[in-house]
Amino acid sequence: MIKNVHGNTVDHLGEAIVAGRYGVGASIPPEPLLCLELGVSRTVVREAVKSLIAKGLMTTGPKVGTRVLSEEHWNWFDPDVIAWQSKAGLTDDFLRDLQDLRRVVEPAAMRLAAERATPQDIAEVELAYAGMKQAVHEGGDYVMHDLRFHQGLLRACRNRMLMQMSKALGALLRTSFEISASRQDGPLVSLPLHREVLDAVIAHDPDRAEKGIQVLIDGARQDIEEVLASRTTLPHLGKPPRLLKMA
Repeated sequence: MIKNVHGNTVDHLGEAIVAGRYGVGASIPPEPLLCLELGVSRTVVREAVKSLIAKGLMTTGPKVGTRVLSEEHWNWFDPDVIAWQSKAGLTDDFLRDLQDLRRVVEPAAMRLAAERATPQDIAEVELAYAGMKQAVHEGGDYVMHDLRFHQGLLRACRNRMLMQMSKALGALLRTSFEISASRQDGPLVSLPLHREVLDAVIAHDPDRAEKGIQVLIDGARQDIEEVLASRTTLPHLGKPPRLLKMA
């Protein structure tokens, strides 16, 4: 997606903060310097700073001015923050935090989905699964369909907060799916595990759905630990997902 001047300015400053070019408690360069450096107006810089404050990267006050905040204040459910972290380099702690989050949220969510999913919910997840299957056997964007599969199941919980979380979790989940998809035969192995979760939801069997998603999460966790141990280059979320080749 092509961003406008505001979006590009937010990206420039956000990437710099996440990469550590501005230390915690430090001020960003003054407005005139940023305007000159980025070729934008003061209004654009000010609006970009407001966006970064909303994302938790900065704070401002009458006596302290505008300062960079430490990462525990950052909004880790913001796709921009995740993309900036990816560009700066995904850390071991970040990926393990992601797996912890999945272990807390998704098993409980699958229980709700198994209890509440409507025929329309199931049809949407079936469509995502069909896309995953086609990508495995014929080539294509497996990660995109994998993401739609999980987001569809979160929406099937029929819980407004979890439905909102399904949007926020998108960039986070994509990180995990990119890594798993990069493993040799990873998508082929995980495909029947996804089918098991979907079948459990269709059967309205909460225990089976919870167990099925836990197996998937544990597999992703193992993939991530193996990738971290091998020091393989991690995926860059600013780039399109890697497409599977025809089997």
